[in-house]
Amino acid sequence: MNLTIDIGNTRTKAALFEGSKLLHVFYKVLPTQLTDYKIDNVIVSSVAQADGLKWKEAFGLANYLNFSQQTPVPFRNHYATPHTLGLDRIAAVVGAMVLFPQKNCLVIDAGTCITFDLVEASADYRGGAISAGLHMRANALHTFTARLPLVENLSPTPLIGTSTHEAILSGIVNGTVAELEGIIGRYEQQYADLQVLICGGDAAFFESQLKKTIFVVSDLVHIGLNRILEYNNEL
Repeated sequence: MNLTIDIGNTRTKAALFEGSKLLHVFYKVLPTQLTDYKIDNVIVSSVAQADGLKWKEAFGLANYLNFSQQTPVPFRNHYATPHTLGLDRIAAVVGAMVLFPQKNCLVIDAGTCITFDLVEASADYRGGAISAGLHMRANALHTFTARLPLVENLSPTPLIGTSTHEAILSGIVNGTVAELEGIIGRYEQQYADLQVLICGGDAAFFESQLKKTIFVVSDLVHIGLNRILEYNNEL
């Protein structure tokens, strides 16, 4: 079995695969919770090198791959600064290529930040955009003003806010939805037969708000990590 591990700033998420088939996803997982499984191959994507080493020690007999910007991937990277490209962005793009091979794909990751990444049907990665996520926008309005409150429950709201709380909600939620629809629309003008995928913590929320057709894949990063692991084993 293949084990994919994504270690973020606040939590660790892991997934088990048999070949390309996703078997199980684990949230807030520790290495000791998975030692009973017969793991043959492990890939770790981590914001901190030390955290990744804990997993390597736990699965010492398995083939271990520490995922980095230098790891070979199954696309041609046209990013001007490939060493700065986020690992989750790379993995999500590869995941999109697994699900929609030989299609133009726009990958949106809606979490702390909202990222947009374009990979062409020819397996050429072109780049994308980075924007502030919903909660980052709410925190910024509160932090960088004297009197605006922190709005934490970011729920759908009418366009016209009738209180300061509602006005902040409208600006954040409706403004971000309009931003996503506008950016998706501009990509659709440039790329025929565009497949739009979204992942990340706010993916389901945006799916319910966007008028555009999008495909929600909550485990897109892990699907991509698994493919990167297999791709490197094939080299």
